[in-house]
Amino acid sequence: MNANRTLDYCMRIQNRIERYYGVKVVTRDIPAPLIGDLNGEEIHIDPRVTPEQRLFLLAHLFGHTVQWNTDPHAFDLGRLQPPVSEERLPGVAAYEREAASYGLDLIHRMGIGDIDQWFTDYGACDMAYLLHFYRTGEKREFSTFWRDGTPLLLAKTVPHFTPTKKTFRMEGVVI
Repeated sequence: MNANRTLDYCMRIQNRIERYYGVKVVTRDIPAPLIGDLNGEEIHIDPRVTPEQRLFLLAHLFGHTVQWNTDPHAFDLGRLQPPVSEERLPGVAAYEREAASYGLDLIHRMGIGDIDQWFTDYGACDMAYLLHFYRTGEKREFSTFWRDGTPLLLAKTVPHFTPTKKTFRMEGVVI
């Protein structure tokens, strides 16, 4: 993806998140292994991410922010640690797909219609990485989970919500 276009998309999406939805976006050092975090009221992104990672994180973590503010069970799904039982993994997958679907709606609302396949493939890679991690506790190279041409996501309309502060995912969690 063209770096200038990606940075333009990042700026437009970040402005929408902050101005329309009232969710602050902060660029700061994020302790490994994360490159982004959220607390229901803010999205934090590490400054060392690539423009493509930032674009994905802005939209995807926004999707989780929507979930955390509209579904009382979503917050707990965002804080799981391995090993996670196989019985819980379908719920985790649905949680990740829904966040990506809200992120895609945000992207479309900004008039961006040329990255649906890329965003879908990135989300599928992210989900495959997470499911492997939740099953095994192993952190493999993210790119080894990448597959081109995954079935396209459908955007899910972002409902009205009021950003409410919870805790960051890593607060009190030792990895």
